Amino acid sequence: MKLIGPFRQVVTLANLPLRGKISDEQLEIIVDGGILIQNNMIRQVGNFETLKSENLNIEIETVEGVQIALPAFVDSHTHICFGGNRANDFAMRNAGKTYLEIAESGGGIWSSVQHTRQASEEELLRTLLERIDFLISLGITTIEVKSGYGLDVENELKMLRIIKKAQQQTKATLVPTCLSAHLKPRDFEGTNEEYLNYILTEILPKIKEEKLADRVDIFIEKSAFQPEESKEFLLKTKDLGFEITVHADQFTPGSSRIAVEVGAKSADHLEATIDEDIEFLANSDTVATALPGASLGLGEKFTPARKLLDAGSIVAIASDWNPGSAPMGNLITQASILATFEKLTTAEVLAGMTFRSAFALSLEDRGILKEDMKADLVTFKTDNFQNVLYNQGSLKAENVYIDGEKIK
Repeated sequence: MKLIGPFRQVVTLANLPLRGKISDEQLEIIVDGGILIQNNMIRQVGNFETLKSENLNIEIETVEGVQIALPAFVDSHTHICFGGNRANDFAMRNAGKTYLEIAESGGGIWSSVQHTRQASEEELLRTLLERIDFLISLGITTIEVKSGYGLDVENELKMLRIIKKAQQQTKATLVPTCLSAHLKPRDFEGTNEEYLNYILTEILPKIKEEKLADRVDIFIEKSAFQPEESKEFLLKTKDLGFEITVHADQFTPGSSRIAVEVGAKSADHLEATIDEDIEFLANSDTVATALPGASLGLGEKFTPARKLLDAGSIVAIASDWNPGSAPMGNLITQASILATFEKLTTAEVLAGMTFRSAFALSLEDRGILKEDMKADLVTFKTDNFQNVLYNQGSLKAENVYIDGEKIK
């Protein structure tokens, strides 16, 4: 066994609700705390000196200076396996160009598809691992990673195999998701329906055979796939044994309702969600995932997180790190800004980046510092946990632990 501490504060996030609003007064804060770890799991959290006196002949890992501890963060929506760069898209968008104009000039998702297809496996693996390391440096130890820049059998499998290789080279937990239904590729000669059937018959069976992913995503939007064809696709995907998630309500409302109807684990984006669909989400177990990075990257309004929480939804917060609409990748900065505009409590933001995001990935063994949970935690050199969000990402993580072992 090993005891880590003492921490000025250990913010456990224990005994908080999975859904709905949370006040900061509900937070359990252990002063002068310690975390006792055994076999990669948390055995006990409590006063450091008490734990030390009650557990003789254990390893003591003393932290340097004044620090606080939080559960490590979970980023439940990223696109960090990609080739190329879309800085020109960002510049054109800020100069007033429309999405269609940018796409016609060679930008947009199709640009990332071309770059990713052209990139070597070595290059994609190297850049993916670099992005994973950056997220770990922020205190993020569980990361969902989507395909979706291949859009044919060869290149979708290439992406997912690279994600699998990356898992063998990082201590972070990677959760691969097949997003072959990102949009119909320009070089596919057929309808949307025919392309979705191509995914069902040609791509997903191979993914299942190679055990490359257990999750499938689809982008439901006017520029991608339409509601009814998407619903049919999702139901068939579910029948194949995949868990499903949905890019929903980013620019137009309605698709979050489909996510709920098909039993999706999460509906992500929701910037355009209307009040009646907020109630629909709140009365379901589908997680409403806010992606403030996309709002910042596109200059669009934020997910109505305050309304969703007040209605009783399970609200997660993820980065959407991708080369086009959300290039920042800094989840803490994004979540801090979302909190400012949506008036979220610190407790709601921390829950949204930890156990609520973990629930969106069906990983309920993490995101809380309590007995029998995975010993993933992050520490910051400060005497007050509120400083993490107050500094909007400029207060860097001091140490990051995965399975109780310090990796940063």
